[in-house]
Amino acid sequence: MNRDYLVIVPTYNEITSIGVLLPQLLELNLDILIVDDGSPDGTADACRALGLESGRIVVVERKKKLGLGSAYKAGFKYGEDRGYKYLIEMDADGSHQVSDLLSLMTAIQEKQPDLVIGSRWVTGGAVENWARRRQWLSRSANVYAKLLLGGKVKDMTAGFRIYRTEKLIQIDLESVKSEGYCFQIEMTMRMAQLGGEILESPITFIERKYGVSKMSKKIVFEAIYRVTAWGLSAKFRRKRTFIATCDRP
Repeated sequence: MNRDYLVIVPTYNEITSIGVLLPQLLELNLDILIVDDGSPDGTADACRALGLESGRIVVVERKKKLGLGSAYKAGFKYGEDRGYKYLIEMDADGSHQVSDLLSLMTAIQEKQPDLVIGSRWVTGGAVENWARRRQWLSRSANVYAKLLLGGKVKDMTAGFRIYRTEKLIQIDLESVKSEGYCFQIEMTMRMAQLGGEILESPITFIERKYGVSKMSKKIVFEAIYRVTAWGLSAKFRRKRTFIATCDRP
């Protein structure tokens, strides 16, 4: 293997959109890992067929839906074990553009952050074909996370990102329990806690043309619960530290 980049693409019933994305990715100098959660529509088989032609697509097929966070953790472990320098998260549904991926790859090469996030909410970022409710939900989630957790990242929920493996391996992935977009919040928080440098690069997020969104109330509630718990825990720790300092003779 002589490529530095591995793009990890979780899938569940994405047979149409994945057939559009993979040929575009194969034009770049990277390898592809598909983590499929037992798609009944044949997504894994379609990816394997393309993999046989290119030799650059590996498919990990799981028997049931185990979640986004679990898929990415499996992908990170695969990439770490095989020595890839950079690990990319990318959606299968067409919302993340290969042209933006090139910008993220350039950013991590030139500026060498530990994590570059494809951000919708920085200057130059945008969304297309999103209902106002979805925009409100995304913006609100990011504002809430920033208020409770601190930091400067404007799009903590973004799922289009590149990690520098050398830094990523310092995160204890076994202790990361979040799923849904809360996984992205937790990974951003963990990276910041390690002192990792985080860079946001603007992208245009386009609402999926094919398939069905995986967003659900369960995913939203998980994020609210976990972010609130992390924020309160951090506040309690700061308070205890302050009290202990004040009590010193």
